[in-house]
Formats: sequence, C-alpha cells, structure tokens
Amino acid sequence: MFIMSERADKLRLFEPRFDSELLTLILELEHLRQLQISSTTHPIVFLQLKRLFHVLESVGSARIEGNNTTVAAYLEMQPDGAHTQQESEDFKEIKNIEEALLFIEEYCASRPIDEVLIRELHAMVVRDLSSGAGGEGDSHAGAYREHSVSISGSSHTPPEAYRVPYLMADLLEFVNRKDSLQFDLIKIAQAHHRFVWIHPFGNGNGRTVRLFTYVMLLRAGFRVDIAGRIINPTAIFCSNREQYYHYLSEADKGTYEGMEGWCTYVLSGLRNELQKVNRLSDYEYLQDKILRPAIEDAWASGRIDRDTAEVLSVVARKQVVMNKDLKEVFQGKSPSTISRKIRELMDNTLITPEEENGRKYVLSLANRLLMPSVTKMLAAEGFLPETDL
Repeated sequence: MFIMSERADKLRLFEPRFDSELLTLILELEHLRQLQISSTTHPIVFLQLKRLFHVLESVGSARIEGNNTTVAAYLEMQPDGAHTQQESEDFKEIKNIEEALLFIEEYCASRPIDEVLIRELHAMVVRDLSSGAGGEGDSHAGAYREHSVSISGSSHTPPEAYRVPYLMADLLEFVNRKDSLQFDLIKIAQAHHRFVWIHPFGNGNGRTVRLFTYVMLLRAGFRVDIAGRIINPTAIFCSNREQYYHYLSEADKGTYEGMEGWCTYVLSGLRNELQKVNRLSDYEYLQDKILRPAIEDAWASGRIDRDTAEVLSVVARKQVVMNKDLKEVFQGKSPSTISRKIRELMDNTLITPEEENGRKYVLSLANRLLMPSVTKMLAAEGFLPETDL
C-alpha cells in the first residue's frame, strides 16, 4: 500500500496540448535564451546594476514571506547600527538571501543540483534568524522537517514528514533527468511548484525554492556571466503575490488546467522580465529613463547638491570622463579645484575609476546617495513593485 502510494506521487513531466499558449511561450523564451546581447552599457555600470538587482531580488523574496522592509529602508540600514530587534532580524533575513544569490552565481554553475545543495541553500537563508514564534529561522537548518506543517493562506496540506525524503529524491531525479531541451522551462515551473507542495523544511521553504529556481534557470542556459544579462526571477513571484498563490493553489488540484495555468504564469512572467531587463544593456535607454532622472531626483530630495548633480549628469552622458570633461561644469575653476571635486565624488563613491589608480571615471551606483533614486526610477519603469520601495 505504501509503495503504491509513493508511486502515485511520482513527478511526471507536464506535456501541453498542441493549442496551448505554453508552446508559443517556449519558443519566445528559447529565442531569449539564445539571444546574443550587444551591450552599449559600460561593463562596470552593468555589474553595479546586477548587484542592485540582487538587492531587489532579496528584498522581494523576503517581503513575499511577510518581511515589511522596503528597498529604500534596506539600503539605508547599517548592519551594525542601532535597530530594534525586529529591524535587525529583517535585515539579516534579506542579507542572507543576497549572500545566497552571490554564492549561487559563483559556485553553482557546474555543481550538481542535489540534496546537498538544497540543504545548503536552506541553511543559508535561515542562518542566525530566530526560530521562535513569528521568527524566520529554523532550529534544524539544512535538515528536512520531522513534523507536520501547514501553509498560511493555502488549503493544501503538505505531505507527512516521513514521506519528505522520498518526495525530494523524486523531485531531484526529475530535475536532473535528461529530457528534450524544449521542456526545460516547464520542468523548472513544475519543480518550483513541487518543492512548495512538499514543503520539505520547517521554515524558509519559500526563500529556498526561489533560490532553487534561480539555480535551475542558470543551469538551463540563462547565464548571467555574459555581458548585458540580468535575471531577476523573484520578480515573477513578487510582482503580484495574490496571483502567485492563486496559481500555486490551482496547480495543487492536480488537473491539466491547473498545471497549465501555473506553467503559463511562470513562463510568461519570465519572458516579460527578460524583455525588460535586456533593455538595461541599451545605454541610451538606461541613461534617459533611469540614470539622469535618478540624478535629478537625488538633487531634488537634497541628498546631493546642484554642482554634484551637474557633474554626475556629465558622467552619465559620456559614460567615461576625465578631469578635462568637467570643465563645462566648473568654468573658470582651476585644475586643482576640479581634482578636489573628483576626490570628493570618489570619497562618496559617486564615481569610480575605470581602472585601478586610473584617471578615467565612470558613474557609481553603490552608494546611499544615488541608489534610492535609481531604485525609484526602476520601479517607475516596471522593474519592481512600487509597494517594495
């Protein structure tokens, strides 16, 4: 009886009908996967955008679990500053996700997607977090649960704890099985749902499954180690939390329509997100819609003065500047005055040398003066939910 029950739960590849919208989405995403992006954005600036998107992913992933920290608050928060206990807990939760994303990009491109990796990701996201009532930690970090759990707001009851090891082994076998490449993204959508359905850990399942999804996307060929590419899969699940849980619940029913709806939701979200972030490799778009408006916003909000705003506008327009390029801003000023201003901008990490100890400079986004305005403009262009600001 037990064996028959387990076999009935074995994960099988979903195959859409010939008239399903999924087939069109698969073709569109295959084009985006193979697309050779010709980036006109300076590599240093683009690398900073990637890092900023790690922050957006981390905040979004935490917020979908109930963390109320906004992007702006997280950027302003000093890890060693004076915070309430809840603020410190919220900060650590987001920081854990951010560090896990960096770990994935650095180490997970070629390592197996196995139980060791899943447990490692879980241990990362719950590290140093409270495991008491209302906490986001887990006293058994990296270990499958040994008790029953419920999912808040869901009618689905996860399987009993003794079945978790078998079901996770089956999930990982499914993920690593060699199927036709055209089914890669359907497998990723199914694997995401299946992980949530199993709910293998006592806490931190949502954060872990979104990292798991990120690993699968990288392994499926949506690489981020090439110029001009950013992937923000969390945006698929965070832009509309109600839709996310609705389609998960529909897939829980085990019907063709439920799984088709879930896969369509995931793949269309991924397509829309890739189309958006690919625009950031076009520097004309980035300058006009993000950077120059952000500089104006930082000045209007009082974070930078007018002279600084004018200098940064020149840097944004030219991408790379030398001292002589700033003469239009400091007309009549001596070279030593211009050099002092450049040092001031570097001290505030508003510009950074193109090469170490070099005399050419590019715009820097990794600072508390510009980054809040950059995220505001990204939100205005649809790159993150405005509620997360």
